[in-house]
Amino acid sequence: MAENLLDKRLANISSEIWQQIAQIDELKGRFSQGIKIMPDSFNSLKKSALISSAGASTRIEGAKLSDEEVENLIKGISIQKLTDRDSQEAKGYFELLSNVFDNADKISISENSIKSLHKQLLKYVDKDTSHRGKYKTMDNKVVAMDPSSKITGIVFDTTPPYLTTKQMSELVLWTQDSLKNIKIHPILVIINFVVEFLKIHPFQDGNGRLSRILTNLLLLKQGYQFMPFISHEKLIEDNKTDYYLTLRRSQKTFETKKENISSWLEFFLLILHTQAKQAVDLLSADYIETTLSSKQMEVWQFLQSVNETSAGEIAVVTKISRPTVNQVLEKLLRLKKIEKIGLGSATRYRKI
Repeated sequence: MAENLLDKRLANISSEIWQQIAQIDELKGRFSQGIKIMPDSFNSLKKSALISSAGASTRIEGAKLSDEEVENLIKGISIQKLTDRDSQEAKGYFELLSNVFDNADKISISENSIKSLHKQLLKYVDKDTSHRGKYKTMDNKVVAMDPSSKITGIVFDTTPPYLTTKQMSELVLWTQDSLKNIKIHPILVIINFVVEFLKIHPFQDGNGRLSRILTNLLLLKQGYQFMPFISHEKLIEDNKTDYYLTLRRSQKTFETKKENISSWLEFFLLILHTQAKQAVDLLSADYIETTLSSKQMEVWQFLQSVNETSAGEIAVVTKISRPTVNQVLEKLLRLKKIEKIGLGSATRYRKI
């Protein structure tokens, strides 16, 4: 992969693409100004976005955990109980993304850093112990599977192991140089980085999840401060079919005379524009509905209809299990949407 090939993919950007980038950057500026005077409850949305991101990113790869299960996992289950793969992957993703959100400015974009992030991502996954933080040694084609997990075809071929180190080195150096010298708009650099990273598929497992971690990291480092507040991963999950179709459509042109990533560009920009728009909406509206599941929403709507109530009363009226009600109440307390009155069995709750 010669360095100039990465530049060539971005040589003919349409006016529509530039317009969308300009709109995203305008929203970026509005959010950056607005966040300086955000209400105290705004930061609590970061935790909800983290839970949604951990759940969505692992579900994109086939996991089954719901957001409620991820939240329960993060809050209540000890590491020793993480015996199933879905839980192990979600726990690792949540912790790593939280670290990225809090320390993006301290994390470099280098091969050693990417390997370290991969190691952290898979820290709880028993089956991945031998290859955490190490480039692949076997082929790992991206395949399609039917509901019974039977392979039905190859989505796209990936870089063979013997070329992985070379191509990753070239990709990282190109990304570093492009971002440092601002020779290409940073959004285009990041989009190109992600599609190439997924084409290389440098690790035996965890490439999709790590690509989304790196997307968050790269955009945060370029000043897109809205990333922690609206889940990028959830938006991709909601458009999963288009995600894979546009990836395949673009990657099929790689190593041909006419490499073309326009479909991937359009998809990624649509996701990022939606994310930026929703983040700006947070500044001017009560956006709590976007952070709640259907059952959580039932509890919240009931609380809005009464002066005050208890967890037991909510469970009876909504017919939602008491443990789930307790989880929702804790979430609403964290979001500063309700307050607690009294202690112990006499505890009651009311909307602020």
